[in-house]
Amino acid sequence: MTDLPETNLVMLTLVKPEGQLEVYFERRPMPEPKPHEVLVKVLATPINPSDLGLLFGGADMATARASQRDDLPMITADIPPAGMRAMGGRIGDALAIGNEGSGLVVKAGASPEAQALLGKTVALLGGEMYAEYRCLPVQMAMPLPDGTDPVDGASCFVNPLTSLAFTETMRMEGHNAIVHTAAASNLGQMLVKICAKDGIPLVNIVRSDAQVEILKGIGATHIVNSSAEDFHDQLVAAIVETGATLGFDAIGGGKLAGQILAAMEVAAVKRMTTYSRYGSDTFKQVYIYGALDLGPTILNRSFGLTWSLSGFLLTPFMAKAGMEVVGRMRQRVVDELTTTFKSHYSHEISLTEALDIDTAQAYNAKKTGEKYLIRP
Repeated sequence: MTDLPETNLVMLTLVKPEGQLEVYFERRPMPEPKPHEVLVKVLATPINPSDLGLLFGGADMATARASQRDDLPMITADIPPAGMRAMGGRIGDALAIGNEGSGLVVKAGASPEAQALLGKTVALLGGEMYAEYRCLPVQMAMPLPDGTDPVDGASCFVNPLTSLAFTETMRMEGHNAIVHTAAASNLGQMLVKICAKDGIPLVNIVRSDAQVEILKGIGATHIVNSSAEDFHDQLVAAIVETGATLGFDAIGGGKLAGQILAAMEVAAVKRMTTYSRYGSDTFKQVYIYGALDLGPTILNRSFGLTWSLSGFLLTPFMAKAGMEVVGRMRQRVVDELTTTFKSHYSHEISLTEALDIDTAQAYNAKKTGEKYLIRP
């Protein structure tokens, strides 16, 4: 564990003021852990939609082209004016990428907490994972049971904790059932398993018959296909049956968030005994937590006046929920790592292969059933 290279290969993304994106590699000095830090050899790190938002941002990837920098692959793409406005705060800053991962602790700081992790396989949260090594505080490294495959530990945080956060939010806010979009995703499949185990009614919105079959195969009960002609009627029927008043939307743009609120209102009105021109008094909440559609969010306000649409992000939720709740969530992830929270990957690639132009175009397409894992 002492035979470490002198440099660490790190992937960086840079927005240039002339309207260009560059994604490239840089060799940086090997970090030296401080007393409460550990140095981890990264063994597996997933490419999540949240990573793609930083990696390529608002660039037009149809213009992406391959080149080299220091004999390593580089991708350059043009950024349209709207993308430059969205990314104005990061112009000129070369940013490291990768929200989570897993690896082996190869060096530890002097504190007992750090030394206790030496030689352990850990799950990592804290960004900058698309690298050969990552140095970070001990609280950002979660020890995994002996013998855990790093592939199983790579996605311990973002999807598992987000899906658990949805059910915790439901309880905290007094709802009894959930509506979820892009429900055939890795996160969506985790949520299906959590809700089945915890007895929570769940309405799953997908966009194809193939995705319907995926969810049927893992035991989902309420599945609605947004591409069906009778989508609205299906959605209303599922919400009437479950009583769902809380939704989590991974799509972001388009009409879907508003359609969920409208269907919740129809279901609520059906339960009313007297007419009100202000609509139902049932509170309806939809959180947008993703941006699979980068277009405007369109609301056709047909859902009364008792509703809310807002954003959802895991980190602020954990800060609000507190250490006890988050500790319980993390322990559940470890306990059910290879069952409820097992992620499935369609492709494994090396760190440098991640900037192969054809490979990058493939994982940036964000197709259901295709999830890429980087093995540095």
